[in-house]
Amino acid sequence: MLSAGGLPLLLSAAALGLAVIALFIGSGARRRSEDQLTALRERSDTLWREVDDIRVAQFNRPGESGNGAPGSPVEEARYQKEVEAYARIWPQVWNLHERLGMFLRAVEGGEAAGELRLEARNAALEARELLNRNRPFCTESVDELVTRLIDAEIKAHLAACQYLDLLKMSPVTHPITTAGSCRTSATACTRAKPGS
Repeated sequence: MLSAGGLPLLLSAAALGLAVIALFIGSGARRRSEDQLTALRERSDTLWREVDDIRVAQFNRPGESGNGAPGSPVEEARYQKEVEAYARIWPQVWNLHERLGMFLRAVEGGEAAGELRLEARNAALEARELLNRNRPFCTESVDELVTRLIDAEIKAHLAACQYLDLLKMSPVTHPITTAGSCRTSATACTRAKPGS
């Protein structure tokens, strides 16, 4: 039968055969999984392209949406409310921008800015209140844009107010406090720097 030296040789040959079979099975499974992964990537790319096409189509036809039938009364009413909300919000945001601009120019020019400061503050409050009332009718992106715009205008207003307050507390001659001489002769005006 089998000698004592032949048994280990036979076991090693069987183990080698099993290892080769496992290698073939493993490489076949890896190839299949790579094929499946490639197919899934192609499907997901196709789906993303279709989703992008749907988004572009919805953007190009704002009266239609995936929620209802195209041209349905509910969708048309929703779209009209959204347009009305924007028609109310944008003029107020523009008013805020104008009032703040006048206030900032007055601060920069060293002119009396008390009344303009109040007008800019009230315009900011009105814009914020109008946005809050019309927020349910705005899309998320427009709501975020208008909110950021109003916040930036308010921050500019607060910075100018803080600047005016610092000027009132500072005994140092400042270019804004000597703005009258700057208006009479622009070439003769030298701006005093803090600490000079």
